Amino acid sequence: MARPEFEALYGGAAGGGKSDYLLVEATRQVGIGYYRGIIFRKTYPELEDLISRSQELYKRAFPKARYHQSRHAWLFPSGAVIYFGAMQHTKDRLKYQGRHFDFVGFDELTHFAYEEYEYMFSRARSSGPGLRVYVRSTANPGGPGHIWVKGRFITDAVPGVPKTYTSEIILPDGSKQTVERDRIFIKSSVFDNPILMRNNPSYIANLAMMDEAQKKALLYGDWDAYEGQVFTEWRNDPENYDTGEWTHVIAPFKIPAGWAVMRAYDFGYAKPFSVGWYAIDYDGCIYRIREMYGCRPDKPNTGIEINPGEQAKRIREIEQADENLKGRHITGVADPSIFSRDRGESIADIMAKYGVYWTPGDNNRIAGKMQYHYRLAFNQEGKAMFYVFDTCKDFIRTVPQLVYDEKKVEDIDTTQEDHIYDECRYLLMEHQIPQRQNFKKPVPLEDPLNLYENERRKAYHFRRA
Repeated sequence: MARPEFEALYGGAAGGGKSDYLLVEATRQVGIGYYRGIIFRKTYPELEDLISRSQELYKRAFPKARYHQSRHAWLFPSGAVIYFGAMQHTKDRLKYQGRHFDFVGFDELTHFAYEEYEYMFSRARSSGPGLRVYVRSTANPGGPGHIWVKGRFITDAVPGVPKTYTSEIILPDGSKQTVERDRIFIKSSVFDNPILMRNNPSYIANLAMMDEAQKKALLYGDWDAYEGQVFTEWRNDPENYDTGEWTHVIAPFKIPAGWAVMRAYDFGYAKPFSVGWYAIDYDGCIYRIREMYGCRPDKPNTGIEINPGEQAKRIREIEQADENLKGRHITGVADPSIFSRDRGESIADIMAKYGVYWTPGDNNRIAGKMQYHYRLAFNQEGKAMFYVFDTCKDFIRTVPQLVYDEKKVEDIDTTQEDHIYDECRYLLMEHQIPQRQNFKKPVPLEDPLNLYENERRKAYHFRRA
């Protein structure tokens, strides 16, 4: 609670006292009459427990404070107010247009879209002199916002170590100014909550008895395993990048001349577009060898807004320069919607003018998802039928993190950053395979001298050759 950074996430495991932290932190400045704070949950029904807990905490600390039911707000003796808000739909963020808050809090941040979170930065401004303005959030792994929350706070960050981010603005006189904001991730754990441990000592046992993914997420705060994860087969083991055993991510290599090469495409303008290039070996194994993802680096799930013709030109430039692509006959499969001529020239027609041709892909969502499962499955030797070069950073960042839709329980939640997933799905449907059993990596026998390591690597490179 004492952190000085503008932006902070407290989260990871269950039982760390996250909601209490957020409720109490919001009261830090209620002694100043013009202070305004707000705490969000995704929907108003989800706010009920939070409001109920605030009744216990706030009444004890501020006996004269009262809760205004219709306003969803606590009114303090000084005149300060703490609101409780919801954003069930992304458009709901506009309900807060024109308002300002000194404190903005999000409970269960992974339930929110990035656009909703980002918009409230524009509402975070001081109500008057002497007030601090800042943003605080809590979260567990999982949920539709898992990808962007992990990318913003977890990936390449050390818990407890702040990071500073800079941006440049142009002032009215034309001069430039660099501005800074800092953020931090504080890892939570049930072991940080001695009161819960004392009052409910069996709670740890409850978490330990959950399935492996839930246990890793809620007991240990593991952001790579969580409830609702679609592709539980996925493995990314850097130690095996060279052997390709028990990992789907591998080191790049020169594609043999006899292998087929294809590309796949999912159109986007305001949202990201995705192009993936794939090599297919003689056994039908697919390798994602190159990608172009039209996403703003500073804003998840936001397109770079270039037209289809410009996208086609960039595709051609890559295919003329990349050593694994130039000089090859490359066929393409794409989202069938790009062939629509309802309003004139289709996207496919425009791209064809630049020498980039597509055929309509099979858009069967459930069958396409199952092709992912079949290809990601490992055989007894730890080999899969789908691999990704470690240079395809955006595939690795987005696809393994996807979660199921709560209503369409066999499909992914399409509110996530799913553009690469869709693009690759069209390609997999072009090369369907039957169901394969997924074997687990066996517990390794002791080999303290690595006597078998060289043999494994030699066998792998022999098979590839």
